[in-house]
Amino acid sequence: MKAASFQSPVAFQSMRLLLAALILAVIGTFALTAYAQDGPRHGGHGGGHGMFMGPGVMGPHLDRMLDSVKATDAQRSQIKQIAQAAANDLKAQRESGKALHEQGMALFTQPTVDANAAEALRQQMMARHDQASKRMLQAMLDISRVLTPAQRQQLAQQMKQRHEMMQRHKQEREQLNSK
Repeated sequence: MKAASFQSPVAFQSMRLLLAALILAVIGTFALTAYAQDGPRHGGHGGGHGMFMGPGVMGPHLDRMLDSVKATDAQRSQIKQIAQAAANDLKAQRESGKALHEQGMALFTQPTVDANAAEALRQQMMARHDQASKRMLQAMLDISRVLTPAQRQQLAQQMKQRHEMMQRHKQEREQLNSK
């Protein structure tokens, strides 16, 4: 493939879009890796489908969540097994994704970025993200079968309240930073 000439405004714009897409793909990989590694305790917020999978949720956070819905000992045991299995699977996926990240950095630092290689790498990264998302959803579905409908409703309400509180704190920080 011939390198794009920057004498044409269309070629220049295309190259800028390609580089922006590559940078976004690399940033997306960092974000998913950070979330899967650190979970809710380090800025992952734990909202939505990933709240049970981060290592930060195993232990006191998970115990508090189970306490809040008055989970039985049997429910606790099942949910902890589900969460631990999902965390282990996501850790393995994260490890395998490090090679993709390294490929992206090597690709980006070449004198001429190969658009086809960048697209192929993006597709691999998206497939990996999709796999992680499916695993988190499966864990949530498994956990939903352990909890009663009333417990799930209570948990959803707590998650909503936590989300609202986090949004308020975010707005407060933005207001402080804008002054």
